[in-house]
Amino acid sequence: MSSVKPIALFRHAHSEGPGYFATWLERHSIPVQMIAVDAGDPLPRTARGYSGLVFMGGPMSVNDDLPWIPRALELIRNAVRSDLPVLGHCLGGQLLSKALGGTVGPAPVKEIGWGAVRISDNTLARDWLGEGPGFEVFQWHGEAFSLPLGATRILENAHCTNQAFVIGRHLGLQCHIEMTEALVRRWCELGQAEIAAAAASPGVQQVAEIERELESRIAALNRSADRLYDRWALGLNRGSS
Repeated sequence: MSSVKPIALFRHAHSEGPGYFATWLERHSIPVQMIAVDAGDPLPRTARGYSGLVFMGGPMSVNDDLPWIPRALELIRNAVRSDLPVLGHCLGGQLLSKALGGTVGPAPVKEIGWGAVRISDNTLARDWLGEGPGFEVFQWHGEAFSLPLGATRILENAHCTNQAFVIGRHLGLQCHIEMTEALVRRWCELGQAEIAAAAASPGVQQVAEIERELESRIAALNRSADRLYDRWALGLNRGSS
């Protein structure tokens, strides 16, 4: 993969960087250009020159009146028209859904912490994730996306049906597969008030439970992330930049 054009990676909050995805990129010698939206970096006008687009999470809503959101939506549509793969984590998955005609609104249940997701019962889900029943992921969201027209659900759980979808070369995630131990601990530190305020939600765990057996949970999550990232990378534009 060393000859691929750089991936454009969009960070929307300083605390929500690429995490394990950066490790995966380095392992595969894939160049990346970080676009720090939270620091005022401008979004490119087109996806030309990149092998793919990756959008990370953030505390804002895709429905907020922020000047960069319409530009991000149009950039996603430009990439899709150009058949360049888009990958969205949480907020990024919501951006992908909305750009392609889906809707984003309050989730039935707020989710914070660890929880199991099931691999959906369809051929595309098995193509991306194999035959296993599912695995444990990390969650931190109060909103959720609908499936845009033509998308196929590949992951689901009891609290939020649409945990991940695929449409063409593009992957939208509601859950966080990019987590590292450091990211989990940082989010717990920053989000103590949010956790306390949502303690009644059946999808919200307290910090002690979130950080229990963290090393082994992260190691298992990394393996699941590898499956998804490896499959998504098959669609990268491998031409020279």
